[in-house]
Formats: sequence, structure tokens, C-alpha cells
Amino acid sequence: MKMVLGKGKSALGKGLGALIPEQGREVIEVEISRLVTGTEQPRRVFNDEKLKELAASIKEKGVIQPIVVKREGGGRFMLIAGERRYRASRIAGLTKIPAIVREAEAEDALEIALIENIQREDLNPLETALGFDKLIKRFDLKQEQVAAKVGKDRATVANYLRLLSLPEEIKRLIHEEKLTMGHAKAILSIEDREQQLEAARDIVRSGLSVRASESLSRKKATASKGKSAPVPRDPDVASLEQKLIKHLGTKVAVNSKGQKGSITIEYYSLEELERLLDVLLD
Repeated sequence: MKMVLGKGKSALGKGLGALIPEQGREVIEVEISRLVTGTEQPRRVFNDEKLKELAASIKEKGVIQPIVVKREGGGRFMLIAGERRYRASRIAGLTKIPAIVREAEAEDALEIALIENIQREDLNPLETALGFDKLIKRFDLKQEQVAAKVGKDRATVANYLRLLSLPEEIKRLIHEEKLTMGHAKAILSIEDREQQLEAARDIVRSGLSVRASESLSRKKATASKGKSAPVPRDPDVASLEQKLIKHLGTKVAVNSKGQKGSITIEYYSLEELERLLDVLLD
């Protein structure tokens, strides 16, 4: 079975619709068993419950929006866009799925797949950031070019990319949807990574809103900036400290303040103390 899309409004996403003109584009039914999924899918997490909901909708109404594929050898088709629809259709028990066949080179197909998936509203922020990063690195694009391709402004793209600099623990919390993009932006206002982690844990533990998280992050950022930088040690004092450690055979700390200071000698038993006294008084 096949049909031809007319001049009506497309159900495709804005970016993908621009890449694949509506007029005269053929839609065919492809056997699901002949589909091959791509390896550059930006989505890392497929929510099982949401897939089941989509599968139930497909059972009742069918696949309303066709997937996009390109022909491969041996009668197979590579999936360019629509992996959620493909997965849900399999759950629904479909053997065929409507698909737009696009004649595209491998690199062109990859770019379309990335753009289409980035524009889907149900990606989490980190998946979107990874999609932008792949477009930049794979196709040697600037942030402005990526922004134009996905229909967003450059500042939005830049904000998403900043998420990739966060500690792994915070990125995991974003993946698990325990932190939103708003929470992440608040945390990014803190420079110190330990303070970032503390803020993220506080936000999750207390279930803070984005506004409350912004207030918390401002306090932590101020506290972090208020910390004085460590004063470099006098190399002569450090050298003398090492001589004492070697001579006494225990931990020694020399705290120097100008011409004055103190020496702290550690011992761990009375026998150790007697040994140190013998060395010092000899």
C-alpha cells in the first residue's frame, strides 16, 4: 500500500518538514522486520510507560506521523527519524509501519536524524545537549549554525551545551529527571564543583523549585567566591619541616606567621612520646 502526501499541513516537525518537502513525497508501508536503527540516536532513555501509552494509541488510531527511512542493501531500510514510533509499533504488535523514503547519503541521513530527534519535546535536557554536541563535532558546525538548523537561538544552544561540563553525578540526576533544565542552569551559576554537587543534592533532597534553587545557588556561589585562596608556603619553612619529619620519624607541622609560629609533633602512644623525648633531649 502507498499514498502520496498532498499540499495540506504536514504532521512532521518544523525542522524535518523543511528538510523533506511535502509535495509529492511518497509514503509506503515498510515491514518492521526490515528496519535497521541508527547508531547516532541522541535519546539515551526510552520511558517504558510512555512507550506503552504510545503503543496503546497506535493500536487504536494507527501511526499518524510516518517515520523517515532510507533504503539500504538487501531490501532493508535504515531508520532516520521516528524511533519511538518504531518501538511503540513493535509493542503494539504491528508488522508494518508507514514511512517516508528519503534518498539520502549516510552523512545527510545522520544530520536529519539528529535534527529531528533534537526537536522532539520529550528529550531530556542532557539528551538535547548531547545531540547539539554531536552536530557540532560530526559536521564541524558553529553554535550559530546549529541554532539555525534546529530553529532555536544561539544562547539556547549554548546553555544546553554547558550542561555537559557538569559533574557526572549531576548529569545522572538530569537523566533520571530529578533535576530540570531550570535547576541545572541555577547550579551552573556556581563555579566550584563541590559546591555544585552540594547544591544538586540539596535540591533533590528538599524537592526545591527552580526559584528556590536559584536562591540556594546564589548563596553557594557567594560563599565559594568568599573563600580566600591558600597562601603559598615559604620554601625554607617547608624544607625545615621535612628535615624534622625525617629526624623525628613522625608527622610534624610547622605553622609559620612571619617571624613567629608553632611546631606540632604528633605521637600515637606513650612509648612513641618517650622515644620522641629521648630524641629531642639527647
